[in-house]
Amino acid sequence: MELLFRQDAYLKDCTATVIGADETGIRLDRTVFYPTGGGQPGDTGRLRLDGGAAIEIIDAVKGSSHEDVVHVPKPGSPLPAIGARVTAEIDWDRRHRLMRMHSCLHLLCAVIKGDVTGGQVSDGKGRLDFNLPEQSLDKEAITSALNRLIAEDHPVQPRWITDEELAAQPDLVRTMSVKPPSGGGQVRLLDIVGVDLQPCGGTHVARTSEIGRVEVVKIENKGKMNRRVNIAFAGSGGQ
Repeated sequence: MELLFRQDAYLKDCTATVIGADETGIRLDRTVFYPTGGGQPGDTGRLRLDGGAAIEIIDAVKGSSHEDVVHVPKPGSPLPAIGARVTAEIDWDRRHRLMRMHSCLHLLCAVIKGDVTGGQVSDGKGRLDFNLPEQSLDKEAITSALNRLIAEDHPVQPRWITDEELAAQPDLVRTMSVKPPSGGGQVRLLDIVGVDLQPCGGTHVARTSEIGRVEVVKIENKGKMNRRVNIAFAGSGGQ
């Protein structure tokens, strides 16, 4: 399966051929749908058939491998025939909000120096958990630092390194609970130029200014050493 979102996160649709359809979902030979993974939710949208009918897609998940995306239709939807041509369309406004928030969480990694023990990208908000024994965090200071980095308009770009290069640079991996996929020869890095570099397969904005203003809405203690930092787009009231 050709994963078009890896090359261009701004693609909103693509033409494709149905190569599988069963009770688990619909598989295409190529797709713009990002599947749930790395803390980022799967895309929603629709598959438009040549005759004009549309199948609503309520989720996208990984199949048997990282190269396999299963498009989950709304319950009760008819399945397309194998070989049918479709146009796959994502709900762009939702995807773009997820891209903005995911990129912002990478900035949060640059602001707070600590290993990441968990996280979640959500629509309009997000969170990261940090292993920070005996350390307090300041909401206003973190909010100010994030918005400064956003306003500086740093380029955001993916690049690839080999499995061997990643193994030689273990400090690139910030997440303690999720290890980057390796064994395929190459690992995708997300480079916020001059700010943060770490493995990530998610979708991101092209420049930090596109994120918009954010705020730290809550900092929680989740155990003796775990600090959860919740952020949201400014003015959204996300908790």
